[in-house]
Amino acid sequence: MWESLPEWWNSLPAPLRDPVAFAIPFFVLFLALEWSAARYLAAPELGADGRAHPPRGGYDATDSRTSISMGAVSVLTSAAWKALALVGYAAIYAYLAPWHLPADAWYTWVILIVGVDLLFYWYHRIAHRTRIVWATHQAHHSSEYFNFATALRQKWNNSGEILMWIPLPLIGIPPWMVFVGFSINLVYQFFVHTERVDRLPRPFELVFNTPSHHRVHHGCDPEYLDKNYAGILIIWDRMFGTFTPETHRPTYGLTTPVRTHNILTLQGHEYAAIGRDVRAAGSWRERFGYVFGPPGWTP
Repeated sequence: MWESLPEWWNSLPAPLRDPVAFAIPFFVLFLALEWSAARYLAAPELGADGRAHPPRGGYDATDSRTSISMGAVSVLTSAAWKALALVGYAAIYAYLAPWHLPADAWYTWVILIVGVDLLFYWYHRIAHRTRIVWATHQAHHSSEYFNFATALRQKWNNSGEILMWIPLPLIGIPPWMVFVGFSINLVYQFFVHTERVDRLPRPFELVFNTPSHHRVHHGCDPEYLDKNYAGILIIWDRMFGTFTPETHRPTYGLTTPVRTHNILTLQGHEYAAIGRDVRAAGSWRERFGYVFGPPGWTP
């Protein structure tokens, strides 16, 4: 299936053929187009709580630089996590998988894409309901803007996803395909981070994750919290009871804003908060709750 791609792509070993790397020029193009369109919008308003209320589709230069910087570091950290995972996946695939699915069969790719998407849904749901995993994911939600730059505001700790993908090599999917499948999922998700698209045709909105569905997910409004976890297929949210339609424009960002553009603080502040709570806890039950309970858990 790789024959039609550029020569430099085909020269890479199969595990390194990452669709995210191939898609980066398109990310840059769409980000530049959206940012150019946003130049003519009004300046953001600040609410009484100091939270930004940007115009629909708006950009802030500092916020966008922060998101892009976090995405650039994420490319490096995710490559390191994948290299580590490749060793474990190869062992699982070689010694534990009851059969090996052919990489050139269409049904293997269907199983891969659907499997990655289902596992992403459950990982994403766990990430929002388990504080230690939320600590890795919350940085993605820290922007009070919602645009293509926000899509690049990625976490640096992929350990949870690495563990969640284990069933894929276990059912016989070649390890390099696992990474390609997740990258395809990630590329799709880039394009749902925009306010420039309102609603898509109803049949598409019924089955697939769309900008409207994902805007809900990034909202910190009480009615939008912990909803619409989908990667590609919104059917998982509809099946498992976590779907909510967009009824009004969301307020974006964390329920408690971090008030910084320091990328180290944005990535690490929740780990530090967990550490403070654990040190102050009066029992092992409280320590367990602070680490593995939902965000905001108290005794």
